[in-house]
Amino acid sequence: MARGHPPVTSQERRRVAELHAEGKSRNAIAAELGRSGRTISKICAEHHPPLTFERTRTAAATAAKKADGAARRAELQLNALDAAGKLMGQMFAPTVVYNFGGKENDYNERSVNEPPFRDKRDIATAIKALADTALKLAEYDKATGHEDERSMLTDLREALIKARTSANP
Repeated sequence: MARGHPPVTSQERRRVAELHAEGKSRNAIAAELGRSGRTISKICAEHHPPLTFERTRTAAATAAKKADGAARRAELQLNALDAAGKLMGQMFAPTVVYNFGGKENDYNERSVNEPPFRDKRDIATAIKALADTALKLAEYDKATGHEDERSMLTDLREALIKARTSANP
């Protein structure tokens, strides 16, 4: 019993040439015909004259995808810094503490000037996680050449200082 895919038909070869002439990429042709990219490449190489794929379009698409990724990472950095700043403001802001307890499992709450220490510790841990995320994204862009003029460390420092000063005027 034969294994693998059925042999490529002459009709498929014609269709590959038609789709190539329409400017479709190798992967788009492969998806449309239900064949692998390697099979499409072989068909194109066997065609007379051989069919090739425009590499400048691929390069432009790759560059655009990389730029989109860098923009998304920059947005994530800013969101992480904003969230860290909001949490920093909660460190010293009035809050409500509560608990459930007693025989009747009663709910009790009271307002306090600042969160208790354990809550501040949890907030600080969350701030650190957000800051680490922002810094790792910045390091990735720096390593791949997608960094802005200003250092994300500087941005992080300024955002945390701003949040601290706005929390305690």
